[in-house]
Amino acid sequence: MRPSIVGISLAAALWVAGCATVHETTASDGRKAYTLNCSGSMRGWHNCYSAADHLCGRAGFDVLDRSDRDVKLASAGGNAHSFDASAMKTTDRSMLVVCRIW
Repeated sequence: MRPSIVGISLAAALWVAGCATVHETTASDGRKAYTLNCSGSMRGWHNCYSAADHLCGRAGFDVLDRSDRDVKLASAGGNAHSFDASAMKTTDRSMLVVCRIW
């Protein structure tokens, strides 16, 4: 029974990691808009577009803004006898969308 709980937890964690983060906001023209964040090495633009499709359904959506930039995440560690520093590259991706009205 224990392995199935671990498997379900792992599958849920991977599913969440692949999704875009969505925040409701307001566009400059007053319409309800959504900021979608699909940053990270495990996500891509397809996650943002998929989230927008899910939010807006068959009406579709318009992209008001889209940005991406490469960032380096630094980490440092070690002990009393050594020091270790490393950097990992990732990408910040976000887009602002509004759902079309039929």
